[in-house]
Amino acid sequence: MYDIIIIGAGYAGLAAARQLKRAGKKILVIEARDRVGGRIHTQTLDDGNYIDLGGQWIGPTQDRMYALAGEYGIETFSTYDKGKSTLYTNEKTKLYRGIIPPLPLFALLSLDAAIKKINKLSKQINLDKPWLSPNAAAYDQISLADWMARQMKNEKARQLFTVAADAIFATDASTISFLHALFYTKSGKDFDTLMNIKKGAQQDRIKGGAQSIANKIADELTECIQLNTEVKYINQLADSVEISGEDFIFSAKKLILAVPPAVANKITFAQPLPDKKRQFLQENFMGTVFKCYAIYKEPFWRKENRNGLCAAPGQPVSVTFDNSPADGNKGILMGFSLAGKAKELLLLTEEQRKKVVLDCFSKYFGKAAGVPEFYMDKSFTEEAFSLGCYAGMMPLNAWTTIEDGARMVTGNIHWAGTETATNWNGYMEGAVLSGERAASEVLRQ
Repeated sequence: MYDIIIIGAGYAGLAAARQLKRAGKKILVIEARDRVGGRIHTQTLDDGNYIDLGGQWIGPTQDRMYALAGEYGIETFSTYDKGKSTLYTNEKTKLYRGIIPPLPLFALLSLDAAIKKINKLSKQINLDKPWLSPNAAAYDQISLADWMARQMKNEKARQLFTVAADAIFATDASTISFLHALFYTKSGKDFDTLMNIKKGAQQDRIKGGAQSIANKIADELTECIQLNTEVKYINQLADSVEISGEDFIFSAKKLILAVPPAVANKITFAQPLPDKKRQFLQENFMGTVFKCYAIYKEPFWRKENRNGLCAAPGQPVSVTFDNSPADGNKGILMGFSLAGKAKELLLLTEEQRKKVVLDCFSKYFGKAAGVPEFYMDKSFTEEAFSLGCYAGMMPLNAWTTIEDGARMVTGNIHWAGTETATNWNGYMEGAVLSGERAASEVLRQ
């Protein structure tokens, strides 16, 4: 009998396990994959470079991630943003400096007003209890797309706002409640922070890849982690919990479930969960995204004083970044295909996706972008133990009916995962905070 079993060895589960082990508890971490990290997956290439197939960035106020990097001696470095950014629209590229794209004046004013408005409204949100925020019921009944249509009459402004919204939420704006959009915005400080590189959520990268910190934590827990083990059943007894799957059964006094809600929903619970918890697991849905990588001999766009950042409304790849190594020994372009466009890519073969993506890169950065040394893409939607990325989203009328269902303790079962975080929900930081919160709950009991 263990003191605590943790299901899931992503950042949430690892953070919980780390804290509990240091508190002297007998723990077991169960992970269905053959690796730790969850939706954070660093792929090492033949030449020693690496690409992050899942989450990769950290930025200001993500204090726990910076602290963990420091504790384990892992350096961070700035995302490359020197030079001009690119706007691709009407089959043309326009280069610009700063964060303001070259739009007609009225479109710029409309876009600026919308960003200021969503920031102002998000400040009113109660992060601990979003359903108790001012106008919560009204905001939960409309989608982010509904609000965008009301707020921005200018089409070009809506197009650029949509690019940002797709990149932030990884789902169509019509699918998420405006209340959730406001909650998520405040959870990451404000819309500007979520959009930006410098002083924003994309400011820094982790040397060695974002999974390197997870690997270091796992090194502390080697004897406690069991990989390739899928939990299929949970049986909650009066003073313990049993988990089981093919050829195994384990028992513990307490259980921390640290997997995406959509994944937890696939587990069979012997005793029915409370309605609000069950609704949360059923209604919280995963975003859809492809990360698309092209690797070149060098970051050739830098010679043209371009930073690799491109916004391309309506294109299969709508946002790109310079993801080259810190020393620039290779050129790596990373593009996001998001929401509906990502779902379209899911229907294609890898070779077909490669052609679509490289056609986009060529349009944005010239012919050289169409002939990389190496191409790779990744969607976590196809992974049974993720079901999507970046994170779970809340549909219309969910927050105001589910209320505290996300973090609700259910008997001897505690819940972690970035979807349960109040700060930096959807990010690695939120995952770590959620795991530490769940561990503290267990230790208090």
